[in-house]
Amino acid sequence: MIRTAIQKTVDKQHLSREEAFHAMEAIMKGEATDAQIGALLISLRMKGEQPQEIAGFAESMRKNARPVPLPLSLDAVDLVGTGGDGKHTFNISTVASFVVAGAGVPVAKHGNRSVSSKCGSADVLKALGIHIDIDANQMGQCLEKVGIAFLFAPALHPAMKHAIGPRREIGVRSVFN
Repeated sequence: MIRTAIQKTVDKQHLSREEAFHAMEAIMKGEATDAQIGALLISLRMKGEQPQEIAGFAESMRKNARPVPLPLSLDAVDLVGTGGDGKHTFNISTVASFVVAGAGVPVAKHGNRSVSSKCGSADVLKALGIHIDIDANQMGQCLEKVGIAFLFAPALHPAMKHAIGPRREIGVRSVFN
């Protein structure tokens, strides 16, 4: 499936949601090589990612993610950054998370170390002395008790380990941002 997705995107054809889902499943399961992952990310970026492609990738990522246990009554927002803004700005989403949480809105701040940007959320929090390597249960407890939690991507998306190498090597914004 990954080769078909690469060929289509190189030819500037859009993937269906289902095709994108299956391509991401190949990545998540470790079935795609680093070269294939890099080729898909670059060809998608060059043709422009489409909503149905992003939805298919997100569906696969959610399917393969570890859930954070939260009470149904807790209505939290996620202030995830996009990374790779190309302007080398400071990490705005992490600062905004503290402002929003300070205003009383529960914040589930999803993020990672820098991959395609100057500074990832995890880098900021670690520099502040915040312990980020916690499990999903502890994340849920932080959100419930404190009103803010950092949802560290490697802890919740272990299958993404297959894409981290190619993402770092190409060093540009991709559909993962």
